[in-house]
Amino acid sequence: MRFSPPVIALSALFLVASSASIGKKADYEIDPQSMALVAEGVALQKAGKLDEALGWFETALAVDPRNRSAFVGMAEVSAQQGLKGKAISFYKSALDIEPNDIAIIAAQGELMASKGALDAAGKNLARLQILCRSKCSESERLSSAIEKAKLKDAVQASAVEIKPTVQQSN
Repeated sequence: MRFSPPVIALSALFLVASSASIGKKADYEIDPQSMALVAEGVALQKAGKLDEALGWFETALAVDPRNRSAFVGMAEVSAQQGLKGKAISFYKSALDIEPNDIAIIAAQGELMASKGALDAAGKNLARLQILCRSKCSESERLSSAIEKAKLKDAVQASAVEIKPTVQQSN
């Protein structure tokens, strides 16, 4: 009898906590309207209307903020516009939703390598190698992008000729 009040309170707490999740969508269920908006954005992106496509992707995220495809679309458009840092950020948002998407990890790593962030790209490559467990096309593609970026940095460094200057004192 003396345990009845705490047991009743605890059971009421479990009842309230479990009922809060009823009616909530599962994480993998994306709003169909949001998916339709992404499809419209992809069509505009293919047509070369990048600013309009970006607007459709943003609208898709307003409808359903868990739409990973919208983040990927925004990243691709940003990369096409030359905004690599912004694209990397959008890829990070997509990876927050699904951290083990090897295509997104590879795409983000390639942008990092092209921007000169070789350490971060190397971390993405290591992550890909763990996820793939054997060689996959994404890890090979990222590895070659990192090697190209290293060669580019080496060529740029060797192209700079250092000329000593002598100052005359009066």
